[in-house]
Amino acid sequence: MIPPKKETSKVLIALDSWKANLLIFIRIIGLLRPHRVPALGAVISMVLSTGFALIVPWLLAWVIDTGLQHGQFSSLLLATGAILVTSSLRGLCAYGQGYLSQAVSNHVAYDLRNSLYDHLQTLSFSFHDEAETGQLMSRLTVDIEAVRNFIPMGLLRGLVALVTFGAVTVILFRLDWHLALVTLICVPILILLSVQVGRRLRPIWSGVQNETGALGTVMQESLSGMRVVKAFAREDFEIAKYEAKNREVRELNMSAMRLSAWNQPLMVLVLNVVTVLIVWIGGIAVIGHQLSLGVLVAVTQYILLLGTPVRSFGYMVTWFMRGLSGGIRIFGVLDTEPTITDAPGAKVLKHVKGHVRFENVSFAYGNGREVLQDITIDAQPGQIIAILGATGSGKSTILHLLPRFYEATSGRVTIDGQDIRKVTQASLRRNVGLVLQDVFLFNATLRDNIAYGVANATYEQIIAAAKIARLHDFATGLPDGYNTWVGERGVTLSGGQKQRVAIARTLLLNPRILVLDDSTSSVDMETEYLIQQALDAVMRGRTTFVVASRLRTIKNADQILVLEKGKIVERGTHETLLPQGGPYAQLYDLQLREQEEFEARMLDSSPEQRREAVR
Repeated sequence: MIPPKKETSKVLIALDSWKANLLIFIRIIGLLRPHRVPALGAVISMVLSTGFALIVPWLLAWVIDTGLQHGQFSSLLLATGAILVTSSLRGLCAYGQGYLSQAVSNHVAYDLRNSLYDHLQTLSFSFHDEAETGQLMSRLTVDIEAVRNFIPMGLLRGLVALVTFGAVTVILFRLDWHLALVTLICVPILILLSVQVGRRLRPIWSGVQNETGALGTVMQESLSGMRVVKAFAREDFEIAKYEAKNREVRELNMSAMRLSAWNQPLMVLVLNVVTVLIVWIGGIAVIGHQLSLGVLVAVTQYILLLGTPVRSFGYMVTWFMRGLSGGIRIFGVLDTEPTITDAPGAKVLKHVKGHVRFENVSFAYGNGREVLQDITIDAQPGQIIAILGATGSGKSTILHLLPRFYEATSGRVTIDGQDIRKVTQASLRRNVGLVLQDVFLFNATLRDNIAYGVANATYEQIIAAAKIARLHDFATGLPDGYNTWVGERGVTLSGGQKQRVAIARTLLLNPRILVLDDSTSSVDMETEYLIQQALDAVMRGRTTFVVASRLRTIKNADQILVLEKGKIVERGTHETLLPQGGPYAQLYDLQLREQEEFEARMLDSSPEQRREAVR
């Protein structure tokens, strides 16, 4: 009879899921390969510990049947001494098993953290645009810890259970096959319980780890945006949001714990029922002189020996499911390939002159609509290219294509005639200096932040870059000078100060091509005037792309590109575009004419009046 299509589909899905889970466990076990020696030591210690534990019931049987029943004091003394030595050796091997398994698991966690963090550094901007920081941090902490604990608490204890069950089964058949068959009644029941609990635990632990990541995201956003939270008096809202998410994590954890808590006593109950049956059946056999008392005691002791792995079986299932859920989330990131990679045989970009061309370039984020369409730009070495347009017109996107943060969907970008897809990303980005609108500073000293792009920069070079960026006077006025810590994300600095640090950081790199994404937007007019003077000198001889909102920058540009909805609708210079009355003239009237009138008034005023005006 052919099963219904729906039932067949369910079977196939279950089979695929089982195969996928097995592959995850195989990959986790594969992480032990670099640490095979201590891992092998842990397994050997486990086998020896189990072996010594299995000797004790046999010695007890020998004591009862030989030492006690026949009154052989020497045999009694020898057996008790043997039990003492065996127990001591078992304890020593158990210590080796515990220490080595924990050591191996910590080495695996160390390797996983490094691998995952290193891989995150290689992933493209498109991945980080969509990924949540809290979820990634959860993978680096909670999920790796789940995999780490799986090794000693799940994998090794599972091996202990298998070895113990296998050895006890063989021994019981040698002692009395009737009692062995009675004992084996518990095996299918224990397997069934484990499968059922594992099937129900897996989605719960996946939910726990996903929600823990979401909790981290809520916390990270709230703490990073603390100024906004306090500015809008939303502390109570953030507390309630965090509490709600925290409650979800707690409830999922409690569900998993309740399931595990029921599983363990059920398994112990099954084993206790089997023990009662053994004592009952074996006791009748002893009374009927069909079985020796020593053998019955030994069988009972072997069944009680199974109690330890059975009692921990519920927790083993828990750690198996946590390890599986953590492994799925970790390998999901590790299996993600960067969308932008160096081409095979990519060359190092050297001796850059700065001739940049965008040739019929179009671009779309993911499967969305095109945000750039048929962009063509020819920037000669040393030219300044000013890009103007309304918000969302694609200005910043053009700048992000130049260092290959994103890949053009059609067309190509070249530097000195070389397609940027055929050179290494590292050499490309060493020659393209960026000062972006959203300035990010690390929780380090001012000196470290300026020298971030040049690891071997001298103190003199740092000071020279700071002077050009008009940052030196500010730095020397700080309590520890350039060694002053700027705080997380540069929280101790103003917007203008952070912008100047970013400019100094780029200048120290000494690139042939500059990308300035409205880099003076966060400074006052006096500071902007000083920075612009410095940038005029720095840009000389360098090809510069700048998203401009300041008239001075636009007037000095060799080319002005006006964007509308991802297309270049006008190009030229200030002098050629203004009389045409097109989009540039409209932008000029809306945004720039007031700046020009202000500058004209400044030129006609006295020095005192200028200082007062910029204040």
